[in-house]
Amino acid sequence: MAADTAEAVEVRGALARLRRATGLPVAFGGLVEPGRQQVRISQLSGTATAALRALAVSTGNGLGGKSVALARPCAVTDYSSSRQISHEYDTAVAMEGLRSVLAVPVVVRRRVRGVLYGALRTAQPLGDRTLGAAVEAARDVEQALVVRDEAQALLALARNPGPAADVAAWEEVREAHGALRALAPRILDPALRGELLSVCGRLAGAVSPDADSRPVDLAPRELDVLACVAAGATNASAAERLGLRPETVKGYLRSAMRRLGAHTRWEAVVAARRAGLLP
Repeated sequence: MAADTAEAVEVRGALARLRRATGLPVAFGGLVEPGRQQVRISQLSGTATAALRALAVSTGNGLGGKSVALARPCAVTDYSSSRQISHEYDTAVAMEGLRSVLAVPVVVRRRVRGVLYGALRTAQPLGDRTLGAAVEAARDVEQALVVRDEAQALLALARNPGPAADVAAWEEVREAHGALRALAPRILDPALRGELLSVCGRLAGAVSPDADSRPVDLAPRELDVLACVAAGATNASAAERLGLRPETVKGYLRSAMRRLGAHTRWEAVVAARRAGLLP
């Protein structure tokens, strides 16, 4: 069921944050159905009826469809009487008793992937602060979708790089692995952060299946620093990427080298790869 997918969980969490940040009593939304020009409303928050559940909103139709078509936020003060939108979904909106409604698209790499709505049951203008908070909620979903897309693509590449591009493919995986590990600490959602780190571990295992039998235990930040070093980063650039001080990066690198029995940074990278800790 859609409600059980990771993407639906992200939408549901974003709707809850939208309501907390704006004070809007109702929020709902969903993602674009694969291969179709419509958004399926799958998540409801604060609704009194099931009138909006599973509603299919076609591109260009209604407020959400307009937001999808324009790839930008849209709002109306009184949905049923607005001349700015078409009215295919008035019955469902009226059954829920909604008047003022905003719609914000979820845009990933210039492609609309979904829509988040917020609404009042009274007809009054929705200010810039409210719209800004809704946009931030949509950005949370966008970030989650980007991370999942990247992780899935990298894992597929690690498993099936293609015989004609082995070296280039592995280098791409290694560079992206470092970028994903650097991104992970900045993700507030612990479930998403854990999922991302799990994919990083699977990438390392997929590229380095013949890991050294000698177990090596590195702290997460030690591994983050090594991943940056493996991608060619200096201590200064690794520090900027990870949000650390250069001296702190040096400390993590020295500690990792000691645990791996390495005398140079590159020996440490090679040892980590042999141990299946890095791709």
